[in-house]
Amino acid sequence: MVFDLLLIALAITLDPLPLMAFVLVVASVRGVRTGLAFISGWMACFIAVIALVLTVTGGQPPQPRSPPSTANLAIKIVIGVALVVYGLRRRRRPVHHDPSDAVASPPRGKSSSFLTSRIDRGALWPAAGLAILLQPWGLVAAGAVTVVEADGSEPTTWVVLVAYCIVATATLLAAELYVVFKPASAQRRLRELRSWMQAHAEPAIVYGSVVIGLLLVGKSVYGLAG
Repeated sequence: MVFDLLLIALAITLDPLPLMAFVLVVASVRGVRTGLAFISGWMACFIAVIALVLTVTGGQPPQPRSPPSTANLAIKIVIGVALVVYGLRRRRRPVHHDPSDAVASPPRGKSSSFLTSRIDRGALWPAAGLAILLQPWGLVAAGAVTVVEADGSEPTTWVVLVAYCIVATATLLAAELYVVFKPASAQRRLRELRSWMQAHAEPAIVYGSVVIGLLLVGKSVYGLAG
Protein backbone atom coordinates (compact mmCIF):
# COMPACT_ATOMS: atom_id res chain seq x y z
CA MET A 1 0.00 0.00 0.00
CA VAL A 2 2.77 2.45 0.92
CA PHE A 3 4.44 2.51 -2.51
CA ASP A 4 1.14 2.66 -4.39
CA LEU A 5 -0.26 5.47 -2.26
CA LEU A 6 2.86 7.62 -2.44
CA LEU A 7 3.11 7.10 -6.20
CA ILE A 8 -0.49 8.23 -6.58
CA ALA A 9 0.27 11.25 -4.39
CA LEU A 10 3.24 12.08 -6.63
CA ALA A 11 1.03 11.89 -9.72
CA ILE A 12 -1.50 14.20 -8.06
CA THR A 13 1.07 16.81 -7.02
CA LEU A 14 2.59 16.82 -10.51
CA ASP A 15 -0.78 17.41 -12.17
CA PRO A 16 -0.21 20.79 -13.87
CA LEU A 17 -3.78 22.10 -13.95
CA PRO A 18 -4.22 22.78 -10.21
CA LEU A 19 -0.83 24.51 -10.01
CA MET A 20 -1.69 26.66 -13.02
CA ALA A 21 -4.90 27.71 -11.27
CA PHE A 22 -3.02 28.31 -8.03
CA VAL A 23 -0.77 30.81 -9.78
CA LEU A 24 -3.87 32.80 -10.74
CA VAL A 25 -5.14 32.64 -7.16
CA VAL A 26 -1.95 33.92 -5.52
CA ALA A 27 -1.75 36.71 -8.09
CA SER A 28 -5.04 38.10 -6.75
CA VAL A 29 -5.56 40.61 -3.96
CA ARG A 30 -4.51 39.05 -0.62
CA GLY A 31 -2.75 36.36 -2.64
CA VAL A 32 -1.19 34.65 0.39
CA ARG A 33 -4.55 34.28 2.13
CA THR A 34 -6.38 33.10 -0.97
CA GLY A 35 -3.53 30.69 -1.60
CA LEU A 36 -4.00 29.26 1.87
CA ALA A 37 -7.74 28.96 1.22
CA PHE A 38 -7.01 27.08 -2.00
CA ILE A 39 -4.63 24.72 -0.18
CA SER A 40 -7.14 24.22 2.63
CA GLY A 41 -9.89 23.25 0.20
CA TRP A 42 -7.47 21.02 -1.68
CA MET A 43 -6.25 19.14 1.38
CA ALA A 44 -9.74 18.95 2.91
CA CYS A 45 -10.77 16.72 -0.01
CA PHE A 46 -8.03 14.18 0.79
CA ILE A 47 -8.86 14.20 4.49
CA ALA A 48 -12.57 13.75 3.79
CA VAL A 49 -11.96 10.86 1.37
CA ILE A 50 -9.59 9.10 3.78
CA ALA A 51 -12.02 9.59 6.68
CA LEU A 52 -14.88 8.19 4.61
CA VAL A 53 -12.90 5.12 3.55
CA LEU A 54 -11.68 4.38 7.09
CA THR A 55 -15.21 4.82 8.40
CA VAL A 56 -16.54 2.29 5.90
CA THR A 57 -13.74 -0.23 6.53
CA GLY A 58 -13.54 0.38 10.27
CA GLY A 59 -9.80 0.88 9.86
CA GLN A 60 -9.35 -2.81 9.09
CA PRO A 61 -8.18 -4.02 5.67
CA PRO A 62 -10.35 -6.74 4.11
CA GLN A 63 -9.19 -10.32 4.48
CA PRO A 64 -7.50 -11.77 1.38
CA ARG A 65 -9.84 -13.71 -0.87
CA SER A 66 -12.87 -12.38 0.99
CA PRO A 67 -15.78 -10.82 -0.95
CA PRO A 68 -14.84 -7.26 0.17
CA SER A 69 -11.25 -7.84 -0.93
CA THR A 70 -12.35 -9.19 -4.30
CA ALA A 71 -14.77 -6.29 -4.75
CA ASN A 72 -12.04 -3.77 -3.96
CA LEU A 73 -9.70 -5.34 -6.50
CA ALA A 74 -12.48 -5.25 -9.10
CA ILE A 75 -13.08 -1.57 -8.37
CA LYS A 76 -9.34 -0.93 -8.73
CA ILE A 77 -9.39 -2.56 -12.15
CA VAL A 78 -12.32 -0.41 -13.25
CA ILE A 79 -10.64 2.79 -12.04
CA GLY A 80 -7.32 1.72 -13.56
CA VAL A 81 -8.87 0.99 -16.95
CA ALA A 82 -10.73 4.31 -16.82
CA LEU A 83 -7.47 6.18 -16.12
CA VAL A 84 -5.67 4.43 -18.98
CA VAL A 85 -8.52 5.13 -21.40
CA TYR A 86 -8.67 8.74 -20.26
CA GLY A 87 -4.93 9.18 -20.76
CA LEU A 88 -4.93 7.54 -24.20
CA ARG A 89 -7.91 9.60 -25.34
CA ARG A 90 -6.16 12.78 -24.29
CA ARG A 91 -3.04 11.67 -26.14
CA ARG A 92 -4.96 11.06 -29.35
CA ARG A 93 -7.17 14.10 -29.07
CA PRO A 94 -5.32 16.56 -26.86
CA VAL A 95 -7.40 19.30 -25.33
CA HIS A 96 -5.64 22.44 -24.13
CA HIS A 97 -7.06 23.12 -20.70
CA ASP A 98 -6.63 26.24 -18.70
CA PRO A 99 -7.72 26.63 -15.09
CA SER A 100 -9.78 29.63 -16.18
CA ASP A 101 -12.02 27.12 -17.99
CA ALA A 102 -13.00 25.73 -14.60
CA VAL A 103 -13.87 29.22 -13.46
CA ALA A 104 -15.83 29.73 -16.65
CA SER A 105 -18.03 26.76 -15.80
CA PRO A 106 -18.50 26.92 -12.05
CA PRO A 107 -20.78 24.49 -10.27
CA ARG A 108 -24.33 25.15 -9.17
CA GLY A 109 -24.99 27.72 -11.90
CA LYS A 110 -22.90 30.57 -10.48
CA SER A 111 -21.82 33.01 -13.16
CA SER A 112 -18.20 32.92 -14.27
CA SER A 113 -17.83 36.69 -13.94
CA PHE A 114 -19.00 36.57 -10.31
CA LEU A 115 -16.62 33.77 -9.30
CA THR A 116 -13.68 35.29 -11.16
CA SER A 117 -14.28 38.73 -9.68
CA ARG A 118 -14.54 37.29 -6.18
CA ILE A 119 -11.17 35.53 -6.58
CA ASP A 120 -9.61 38.67 -8.05
CA ARG A 121 -10.77 40.63 -5.00
CA GLY A 122 -9.21 38.07 -2.68
CA ALA A 123 -12.34 36.29 -1.46
CA LEU A 124 -11.44 33.07 0.32
CA TRP A 125 -14.34 30.68 -0.31
CA PRO A 126 -14.17 30.86 -4.15
CA ALA A 127 -10.47 29.92 -3.95
CA ALA A 128 -11.28 26.91 -1.76
CA GLY A 129 -14.13 25.95 -4.06
CA LEU A 130 -11.86 26.15 -7.10
CA ALA A 131 -9.41 23.78 -5.41
CA ILE A 132 -12.20 21.24 -4.93
CA LEU A 133 -13.35 21.69 -8.52
CA LEU A 134 -9.85 21.09 -9.89
CA GLN A 135 -9.11 17.92 -7.92
CA PRO A 136 -7.88 15.13 -10.25
CA TRP A 137 -10.76 12.97 -9.10
CA GLY A 138 -9.66 9.89 -11.04
CA LEU A 139 -6.37 9.84 -9.13
CA VAL A 140 -8.15 10.68 -5.88
CA ALA A 141 -10.40 7.66 -6.47
CA ALA A 142 -7.29 5.54 -7.06
CA GLY A 143 -5.95 6.74 -3.72
CA ALA A 144 -9.26 5.96 -2.02
CA VAL A 145 -9.36 2.32 -3.13
CA THR A 146 -5.74 1.99 -2.02
CA VAL A 147 -6.54 3.38 1.44
CA VAL A 148 -9.02 0.49 1.80
CA GLU A 149 -5.96 -1.65 2.54
CA ALA A 150 -4.91 0.61 5.45
CA ASP A 151 -4.71 -0.89 8.91
CA GLY A 152 -5.78 1.82 11.33
CA SER A 153 -4.33 -0.03 14.30
CA GLU A 154 -0.77 0.44 13.02
CA PRO A 155 0.91 3.79 13.84
CA THR A 156 2.90 3.61 10.61
CA THR A 157 -0.38 3.65 8.68
CA TRP A 158 -1.16 7.12 9.97
CA VAL A 159 2.33 8.30 9.06
CA VAL A 160 1.79 7.05 5.51
CA LEU A 161 -1.64 8.71 5.28
CA VAL A 162 -0.24 12.03 6.47
CA ALA A 163 2.65 11.69 4.01
CA TYR A 164 0.12 10.99 1.24
CA CYS A 165 -1.73 14.23 1.96
CA ILE A 166 1.50 16.25 2.20
CA VAL A 167 3.07 14.82 -0.96
CA ALA A 168 -0.18 15.34 -2.90
CA THR A 169 -0.08 19.00 -1.83
CA ALA A 170 3.68 19.52 -2.08
CA THR A 171 3.81 21.70 -5.20
CA LEU A 172 1.09 24.00 -3.89
CA LEU A 173 2.82 24.28 -0.51
CA ALA A 174 6.14 25.06 -2.21
CA ALA A 175 4.53 27.76 -4.35
CA GLU A 176 2.76 29.26 -1.33
CA LEU A 177 6.00 29.41 0.69
CA TYR A 178 7.75 30.99 -2.27
CA VAL A 179 5.11 33.73 -2.39
CA VAL A 180 5.36 34.27 1.38
CA PHE A 181 9.13 34.64 1.55
CA LYS A 182 9.90 36.17 -1.86
CA PRO A 183 6.70 37.80 -3.09
CA ALA A 184 8.25 40.03 -5.73
CA SER A 185 10.21 37.37 -7.60
CA ALA A 186 7.61 34.67 -6.92
CA GLN A 187 4.86 36.37 -8.90
CA ARG A 188 7.08 36.70 -11.96
CA ARG A 189 8.59 33.23 -11.81
CA LEU A 190 5.28 31.51 -11.12
CA ARG A 191 3.75 33.23 -14.15
CA GLU A 192 6.69 32.03 -16.23
CA LEU A 193 6.17 28.52 -14.85
CA ARG A 194 2.48 28.69 -15.71
CA SER A 195 3.29 29.68 -19.30
CA TRP A 196 5.71 26.78 -19.59
CA MET A 197 3.23 24.35 -18.09
CA GLN A 198 0.51 25.42 -20.54
CA ALA A 199 2.72 24.05 -23.32
CA HIS A 200 3.63 20.85 -21.46
CA ALA A 201 0.52 20.03 -19.46
CA GLU A 202 -0.87 17.33 -21.72
CA PRO A 203 2.09 14.89 -21.55
CA ALA A 204 2.15 15.13 -17.75
CA ILE A 205 -1.58 14.37 -17.50
CA VAL A 206 -1.38 11.54 -20.05
CA TYR A 207 1.62 9.79 -18.51
CA GLY A 208 0.36 10.23 -14.97
CA SER A 209 -3.03 8.74 -15.80
CA VAL A 210 -1.65 5.83 -17.82
CA VAL A 211 1.07 4.88 -15.32
CA ILE A 212 -1.26 4.91 -12.32
CA GLY A 213 -3.96 3.13 -14.31
CA LEU A 214 -1.62 0.35 -15.41
CA LEU A 215 -0.31 -0.01 -11.86
CA LEU A 216 -3.82 -0.46 -10.49
CA VAL A 217 -4.84 -2.92 -13.20
CA GLY A 218 -1.65 -4.96 -13.04
CA LYS A 219 -1.53 -5.36 -9.26
CA SER A 220 -5.28 -6.00 -9.03
CA VAL A 221 -5.25 -8.69 -11.73
CA TYR A 222 -2.29 -10.30 -10.00
CA GLY A 223 -4.18 -10.17 -6.71
CA LEU A 224 -7.23 -11.83 -8.24
CA ALA A 225 -5.18 -14.52 -9.98
CA GLY A 226 -2.80 -15.17 -7.10
